[in-house]
Amino acid sequence: MAGEFSLSQYKSKLRQLQQKQRQVINNYNRAVDNYNRNMKKAINNYNSAVRKHNATVRHNRQIIANELRKLNSTSAAMQSGYSTSSRIMYQHYENVGRVYYEGIPVSPEQERILDLIEQEQANSLTTENIIEGDNSSEALPEDIEIGDKLAVVSEDLNDRWKGAVFALNPNNPDATRHFCTSTREIFTEFLEIKAPDDKVFEYNPQCQKTERGNATRREKIGFMMRNTNMDDSVVSFVEADIKNILELNHLLSGGTHGPAGKYTFEKLLQVKKRVEQGILFLCEISQSA
Repeated sequence: MAGEFSLSQYKSKLRQLQQKQRQVINNYNRAVDNYNRNMKKAINNYNSAVRKHNATVRHNRQIIANELRKLNSTSAAMQSGYSTSSRIMYQHYENVGRVYYEGIPVSPEQERILDLIEQEQANSLTTENIIEGDNSSEALPEDIEIGDKLAVVSEDLNDRWKGAVFALNPNNPDATRHFCTSTREIFTEFLEIKAPDDKVFEYNPQCQKTERGNATRREKIGFMMRNTNMDDSVVSFVEADIKNILELNHLLSGGTHGPAGKYTFEKLLQVKKRVEQGILFLCEISQSA
């Protein structure tokens, strides 16, 4: 026969149940608090990222507007191949804007590429003003580093870039030629590595070819960006961007006298930034290739 359940035992059991209930409630409240804190942190981080992104876009667009005003106010008519390529590049930039105007839904990857295009255009106009417009910069260009991004594509290309940067110093009278030669090779071979002819032909048997039977630069860029699902206007911009950098090298190759050529070291630093950012641009947009 079971023993009697005394009042004290009942009260003790009740206290135990109440304690467990409080523990459950406390644990629930703590979980809710943690969830709310994490959500608030995530929202704050997202809002911070959005603000930073918007500030960067506004900054690049402001640079583009300012640099255009400088170019338009320049009295001398600039008719070099480099200045012409810059105008063509800007036209393609505007074409991208007509396709991907504000409010058009895009994926995060496409948004990233559009941001990079803004940055490329801003840097291109700044470089043109400094090189051909006789507009000096208020400060030295911000130094950027390729890091291991080019090395991921090719250790050889990364070594060539290091050599080009090493040669770019005010005491080297051959700095400009060395830098331009290496730059041309890097951009040409980058496309060969990321978009070899056989892969391009397999992807698009009807692709356009050069007189030598190779896939054109435009076809290689299109292949390289095939997984981004970007409009053809973006491919055109990338092609114009590469042409602009190569035309800049052609312009600089004419400077063969004086320390580091006819251009000041400050101008060459801006050239370094233009080229380096262009290489990073290709690395970023070809990640999925």
